[in-house]
Amino acid sequence: MEIVQSGILTIVGLALLCFGGNWLVSGGVTIAKKFRISNLVIGMTIVAYGTSTPELAASIAAAGEHSTIILGNIIGSNIANVGMVIGIAAILVPLAVRKSVLKKEIPIMLAVSVLLVLISIDGELSQYDGILLLGGLGAFAIYTFKDAMKQRKENNEKSEPSKNNIYLKSAGLIGLGIGLLYIGAILTVDNAVILAKEFGLSEKIIGLTVIAIGTSLPELITSIIAIRKGHTDIGVGNIIGSNIYNILMIMGVGATLGGVMISSDVYVDYAIMIIFSLSLLIALKTGIINRVMGVCLAVGYAAYLAVTFFK
Repeated sequence: MEIVQSGILTIVGLALLCFGGNWLVSGGVTIAKKFRISNLVIGMTIVAYGTSTPELAASIAAAGEHSTIILGNIIGSNIANVGMVIGIAAILVPLAVRKSVLKKEIPIMLAVSVLLVLISIDGELSQYDGILLLGGLGAFAIYTFKDAMKQRKENNEKSEPSKNNIYLKSAGLIGLGIGLLYIGAILTVDNAVILAKEFGLSEKIIGLTVIAIGTSLPELITSIIAIRKGHTDIGVGNIIGSNIYNILMIMGVGATLGGVMISSDVYVDYAIMIIFSLSLLIALKTGIINRVMGVCLAVGYAAYLAVTFFK
């Protein structure tokens, strides 16, 4: 009976994370668009930050005693974002990707992933490592802000006037989203830990699979909706930005709060995360992530899940 109850509560928690992330994104995007920020920048900042908040909420809830969930959640989410989200999205609609994204933003995502591997070599992500990652987050935020200002200057864009009720409604959505994320995170982590113990699974595997997929659902939903509406830049920018934030912000916060121990078998997952990220550079020549590549990514992710869950 306890297993059934924990399973139901885990699903409820994941649903709250999805709704909370979606409403947080909706409120943030509405405000951002009033200032005429480009779709790519919105995707890499407001949307990426918003869809990463489920991972952040789950990681904060797991900090300390269940820190291995944080590591599994972040690595698993980054793999799921490329394999599941971009894979499924590309199967539905071939994704056009700006050359600037392939030459600048994706290399940044890869560099951040390599940094995570390097600071893990001593077997622990200490509080000092967490501070280093948060410092990287600050540097990335400055880079993104300057890029946004440069775009606005080139386009000579100005913010358009808006009624106060638009901002109030958006602020309400953001507040409601944060509240749902908080409740959803506690339900998800606490009950996922119970399920892991009942089925004899490690917390890392639960983080890599169940929680990682659950907290990646906002990225999947947001990207598919954006791409269907013709906003490919938002969809792709969302994934790249989210993967960067997952490492710099979420791992940074998790490590700073209580440190994260690193097991030797995690390097296999690190390698798979980097391989999935590198695969996006295949689109450098054509600028398109086509359906064939989408199928390869989705099948590759399904194989990774199967091996991870049953090994």
